[in-house]
Amino acid sequence: MNHGERLARLRLIRTPHVGPVSWHQLMQRFGSGEAALDALPDLALRGGAGKARIASVDIAEREIGRVAALGARHIFCDEDDYSPMLREVEGAPPVVIVRGDTAMLRRPCVAIVGARNASAIACRFARQLAADLASRDVTVVSGLARGVDTAAHIGALGGSTVGVIGSGIDIAFPPENAALQERIASDQLLIAEQPPGSEPLARHFPSRNRIIAGIAHGTVVIEAAPKSGSLITARRAGDYGREVMAVPGSPLDPRAQGCNLLIREGATLIQTVDDVLEAVGPIDARMVREPAPRYTGIVAPVEADEGERRSLIGLLGPTPVALDELVRQSGQDASKVQLVLLELELAGRIERHAGARISLV
Repeated sequence: MNHGERLARLRLIRTPHVGPVSWHQLMQRFGSGEAALDALPDLALRGGAGKARIASVDIAEREIGRVAALGARHIFCDEDDYSPMLREVEGAPPVVIVRGDTAMLRRPCVAIVGARNASAIACRFARQLAADLASRDVTVVSGLARGVDTAAHIGALGGSTVGVIGSGIDIAFPPENAALQERIASDQLLIAEQPPGSEPLARHFPSRNRIIAGIAHGTVVIEAAPKSGSLITARRAGDYGREVMAVPGSPLDPRAQGCNLLIREGATLIQTVDDVLEAVGPIDARMVREPAPRYTGIVAPVEADEGERRSLIGLLGPTPVALDELVRQSGQDASKVQLVLLELELAGRIERHAGARISLV
């Protein structure tokens, strides 16, 4: 991939209203970042927007320079260093920024997540489980948060661990983990989806959680409240067809309620490293993945006429609805529905949600 195409792809994902799903659709339709950028103004206009605000060359160039100065690099989703497991999930990040050894992504990976205000015994268990997994040549993936995440990373430092953060790769959060984050970036692998300088805002963490779940063959939850981010990660793992595991706890401890709920819903109960390895099964064979897809462009889908476009918009509302349901209710071809939704997204009129659901803004 030449510099011009890398620049175009980065401009595309940094353009307002272009999310991971629409980025992949644009690349599949037009075959290159440069061709997709050329098509954006017309697509946004058909969706009801005015002039499209495309990220400038200067913005992309500055980001590339800043990333290089930090000793990091961009990896696009069809490049060989990109996680083969993450590439398979819906809405995979078009590009990630990494520091460290990406070879860790081609080993068996298990995510360990849990409460930030975890108990001492939960942190001890997370640390020991991570150490045991690392000793079996399994890469431990977590989010560098307080509590269970921190304990898991520390336990796996003797082997391999991947930290996925919800900020720019140059920002440590929480601040007390700055030294740990730097050690992971220097000796292990650190991954960020957001550009350098991005603060750890709440809206970034669900995106970070999908990366953690997407990289791993399975996710272990150790202490979690019923509506915590750890449960979001676990449910994403289940959506991706990956193993969901949980450590049981006392029904008197609110921090155990989320794990006990997962077990009741069918998650595998975990007590030892052998339980984890048995649950994820013989994963060495599953590390052989198909080569990275190359965007070559496809025949453009049939365009929707104005009546079909109005009919589809009429089916949308503030409550998210599944794409399959929109196709069924509209009676239109799936590729036509996806094209109209792409136009509406570029115009800033719809929002995409997990599980291929869409709502009006």
